[in-house]
Amino acid sequence: MGIRVYNTLSKKIEDFVPLRDGEVRIYGCGMTVQESPHLGHLRNFLVTDVMVRHFEQRGFKVIYVTNFTDVDDKIIEKSREENLDYRIVGERYIEEFKDMEEQLNIKRASAYPRATQYITEIIEIIKSLMEKGFAYESQGDVYFEVMKFNDYGKLSGKRVEDLIKGLRVETTKKKNPLDFALWKAAKEGEPYWYSPWGKGRPGWHIECSAMSMNLLGTPFDIHRGGTDLIFPHHENEIAQSEGATGKEFVRYWIHSEMVNLRGEKMSKSEKRFKTVKELLEKFSPDALRMYLLQAHYRSQIDYDERRLEEAERAVERIYNFIVRCEELKMEEYEESIEDFLSVMDQDFNTPKAISIIFDDIKKGWSKIERGKKPLREFNRVKRMTEALGFLFRSEKQESEEMVYDIISLREDMRREKLYSYADRIRDILSRYYILEDTPQGTRVIKRWK
Repeated sequence: MGIRVYNTLSKKIEDFVPLRDGEVRIYGCGMTVQESPHLGHLRNFLVTDVMVRHFEQRGFKVIYVTNFTDVDDKIIEKSREENLDYRIVGERYIEEFKDMEEQLNIKRASAYPRATQYITEIIEIIKSLMEKGFAYESQGDVYFEVMKFNDYGKLSGKRVEDLIKGLRVETTKKKNPLDFALWKAAKEGEPYWYSPWGKGRPGWHIECSAMSMNLLGTPFDIHRGGTDLIFPHHENEIAQSEGATGKEFVRYWIHSEMVNLRGEKMSKSEKRFKTVKELLEKFSPDALRMYLLQAHYRSQIDYDERRLEEAERAVERIYNFIVRCEELKMEEYEESIEDFLSVMDQDFNTPKAISIIFDDIKKGWSKIERGKKPLREFNRVKRMTEALGFLFRSEKQESEEMVYDIISLREDMRREKLYSYADRIRDILSRYYILEDTPQGTRVIKRWK
């Protein structure tokens, strides 16, 4: 049957048909880097991670792009609070994001564009919109004229007439209260770039259109993000992108639901969130992944530490089974997990997929209790957990990783000319590894017994 996905644009589950055979192009709205990543952000990126992994399991080449918004009102405000350059603030939280990716075993994207790297492309899109009558300049600002785009509201299901009702009519630079900024005139003390309309910086929505279309083409397959971005951000992306190109922007819009704290969505602006950094001080990366994947991505989650503790215990159950199987010295091979993959084909149904893992673990322990080796269950559990991005490193794997960390440290010592210490490390490891120092680096040969 193939992969089926819920498309926010059509409001229904559809067969996924890629634009290019064997290839999927995905853009995900990334971090605005004025705060540490929180659990809501993590859910969004984990959902994309699982989707990327599943497409790859099904044989697709995946090109995935996610951005950093590295200049906007919130970042500028944060830089003023801390009396730092906005670039220093942004770089700090970009590094925190990268650290989160590494710890949570989130696959790296194909590209991480930054808004400030695409100013030229942004200006070109705005010029095109003005030439085609979709945008206008007003006192150094440039706005998209919503009433000129007939399909406005097709993603969110909102009607322009309903949106206008109840809006206060104020004397502004806009023709219509719904019009949104494509370019903002520079204010004193703010970073700026030169444009045909004077010094300024891009509006929030336009950057994603510039980056996604430049890196993925038009149209591309999937646009990802949280449901909080459907309106106005993604609605505005569609309007400005399709207005500029006259072509379809994106085929499938896939949105994940919110993580709530005290009944309301986690929010940086409201200071209502749990950072990934603080959660990792109490829970393992696999526990956070389990907690978020036990619910379907289109279901809201209420933050609950008791559920996280349950997720930690669930992770331990899987880990204990894998370790026990490795103690039994069983052969590893690629056992079929087609039932698992078929479940994931149905709009990435991670709760059902996880239940299949635990069914196999139950069968596996039953075999062990009867004195049999759970060869099939062990190999299936290994493949299924890897397909969902869990780490579940065994002690053997962790030991080998530690050895390679030590070898890397030894190379640093050689570069610092601390040869006596480097030689001692080589001698200590010589029982298990042969280390050959070459001009290209250290060649590692494992001794087989």
